[in-house]
Amino acid sequence: MTGTTGAPDPTGHDPDRIKCVVWDLDGTLWDEIAVETLTDELPVPRPEMLAAIDALAARGVLSSLASRSAPAVLDRMDAVPGLRERFLAPQVSWQDKSESLRRIAKDLGIAVEALVLVDDSPYERAEVEALLPGVRTLDPGGVPALLAAFEDREVTPESRERVRRYRTEETRRTEGERFRGTREEFLRWCEMRLTIGPAVADEIPRALELAARTHRLNSSGLTPDRLRALAAADGHELYTARMSDRFGEYGIIGAALVDRTAPGSWSVPLLALSCRVAGRGAAAAFLFWLLERARECGAERFRVTLRPTDANLEMRILLRQAGLRRTEADADAGDDGAILARALHSGDGGGDLPKPPAWLHVSTRKDADA
Repeated sequence: MTGTTGAPDPTGHDPDRIKCVVWDLDGTLWDEIAVETLTDELPVPRPEMLAAIDALAARGVLSSLASRSAPAVLDRMDAVPGLRERFLAPQVSWQDKSESLRRIAKDLGIAVEALVLVDDSPYERAEVEALLPGVRTLDPGGVPALLAAFEDREVTPESRERVRRYRTEETRRTEGERFRGTREEFLRWCEMRLTIGPAVADEIPRALELAARTHRLNSSGLTPDRLRALAAADGHELYTARMSDRFGEYGIIGAALVDRTAPGSWSVPLLALSCRVAGRGAAAAFLFWLLERARECGAERFRVTLRPTDANLEMRILLRQAGLRRTEADADAGDDGAILARALHSGDGGGDLPKPPAWLHVSTRKDADA
């Protein structure tokens, strides 16, 4: 499969880490300075920039705005058909660009390191580089190289739908802010459903994408090529999880590789979930389903490979909450990894298995298709 080996891209960009490109306005998206125009009409956007935004969206890369300008400029964009809707979680104000990028990352639920800033101002780029060293910045002249980094990447159905789904997420967030009740009551009202089952052939590219692009909810950072090889090996199974609610489909939001080659044991070299479902119980429900499935299949022990990173603290907490604890050193985990395990039967000290959150309906795929 092209573009999933993890090898450095000759353009200097890592497409697996880029989830959102943040665009400046004055001198970048358009030539003029919007607040200095003599009328309420906005400057005309550069066609090549709009084309770049659309090309990135077609490959699942979001776009946002960070402009040090009057907030009214954003309101004026609403009057331009097709312009405002290209941008998610935009920030147009007089605050520092670094603060705007932090807010964008928070609103989108992604790591700030997953952002790229395109800005014509050397000062603004330097400010971001100094305060957010994990963010890559570009002069507008670097946009063609950015696009080139994505040319050979496989585009999954989830990638093509990503921008639309993030727009739906904005609706969810707005409804959550309006909802009169507790957080749990809102989640119940959303009628969330999680369906889990063995991956079918057309789901494998999305599983590889999750392995490469997720960081907060990723247990081991297993490379896509390694995941593909293991998934095809005897005694291994790849499971995927789909999610939906009253607002629409999330698509495939989770993948787990299970190794059943050791008698009496289920080992999980990779558990990865989209950050879009963080805070909704989906990660816990997926893990708890795997634990229950392993016990149903006669396994006595459940093991997960964990490679701690600066980003995956949320995953580490989840594994501990599920009763998994570090075991003796295991060569399969690698030099920087560990094996977390728990017994599955009360007679072996396993106790009761945890249950998914009450607001989330979980079913196996065969039940969902029935």
